[in-house]
This record gives sequence, structure tokens and C-alpha cells, in this order.
Amino acid sequence: MPYRTGGMAVSVRAVDYQHIVELLESDVGRKGMRCQQLAAALGLRVVPAKVEGVRSKAKRLAERGWIRQVRPGVFTALPQSGRTLPGAGRGGGRS
Repeated sequence: MPYRTGGMAVSVRAVDYQHIVELLESDVGRKGMRCQQLAAALGLRVVPAKVEGVRSKAKRLAERGWIRQVRPGVFTALPQSGRTLPGAGRGGGRS
């Protein structure tokens, strides 16, 4: 999966990653979601193996500037402007 750059389309990500971003950009995910909540909302069984898979994907998305991690284990979409925040994806949003 590529690092996010300006104007990059959603379609450059694999389908699983697209679903996570779309969920976080929806009304349900706008305030941030824990990985267990993400797994349940994605229709997965909330068991450790599935939750860890979602956590791994969410962390990878955050590291590459597609979403942000607002605190350990809680992810949210980027602001509407789509701009990458200072430090987003590098150490959980701290500069």
C-alpha cells in the first residue's frame, strides 16, 4: 500500500483497507473507533485473531497517512480537507 500523497484516489488501496477508511469517514466512525468496534462494524467476529488483523491494517493506514491514531488503539479519519496532519502516521500523531 502506498503512502498517501495529495489527490490520491481511494482505489489505490486494497478493498479491506478501503472499507476501514470508509467506515472511519462515516458518521459511525467520525469520533474514532477502537479496533474491536471496527471489526464488529466490518462484519467480522470479534475474536482476537480478527481484531488483531484489523489493528494491523489500521496501524499500517495510520503510518502511511490515510487515517490517524488519536490515542493507542483508537483510530479516526483525517480531517475533511484530506490533509495529512503534522506527525500523522509517524508515531501516532505526535511530533
